[in-house]
Amino acid sequence: MQDFETGRPGRAFAGQVVLVSGARQGIGAAIARAFIAEGARVAAMVRKPEQAQEVEDWLASAGICVTADVTNEGECRAAVRECEDQLGACNVLVNAAGIAISKKFVDTDQDTWRRVIATDLDGPYHLIRAALPAMLARGSGVVISIASTAGLQGGRFIAAYTAAKHGLVGLTRALAAEYSGSGVSFNCVCPAYVDTPMTERTIENIVEKTGRSREAALQALLIDQGGRLIAPEEVAATCLMLASETGKSISGEAIVIGRGT
Repeated sequence: MQDFETGRPGRAFAGQVVLVSGARQGIGAAIARAFIAEGARVAAMVRKPEQAQEVEDWLASAGICVTADVTNEGECRAAVRECEDQLGACNVLVNAAGIAISKKFVDTDQDTWRRVIATDLDGPYHLIRAALPAMLARGSGVVISIASTAGLQGGRFIAAYTAAKHGLVGLTRALAAEYSGSGVSFNCVCPAYVDTPMTERTIENIVEKTGRSREAALQALLIDQGGRLIAPEEVAATCLMLASETGKSISGEAIVIGRGT
């Protein structure tokens, strides 16, 4: 990767602190690794203590692993404090933790609804509230939330997920308007289906409910996105751009990934 400011490989974010939720696997892990490759110190957040070791294995000396359930505001505040105490106040916050549960709307009970909203919308709310004061005091910062194309359009059998991601896009745009001129930017990245364990579970769910083969289920997902799953690294590259000097004037946007080739 190239330094967005100087063209030198691997130093675009030297000296910067990046906090990434959902960093155990999938998109979050790819984002954390990408920032590490560009010289950042990363606080990689996981939900459970037993998940920390696998992250620490690749994190090595490039940062710390912090444990917090994003649905718990107190734990999120504690995680941000730990990041600040050990690495410094975060320059970049990436909200990558998320879940998706596929059900018909009439079968979406309150427990399912609240679980999805708590993770996919309340989680970013908690972390942004905890990290934003230091960014505002410094006069600079970047907040990136991983939403979805489901945050911009409707989707069958994912009412809770669609509502949460629409809410996340709305929250991002509201914050961009409220804090315009503060030096802090707020953006969403909205990928279509990404090659992650979450998408694999979606495919398995389609197979189970419809009797289709795995390949047929996969092709049904890919019909509107160029016939392939998006690589997590493609999402990470967009986050690097938004957090760089190149992207500092971008705020309040929902950037779609996956409608191309």
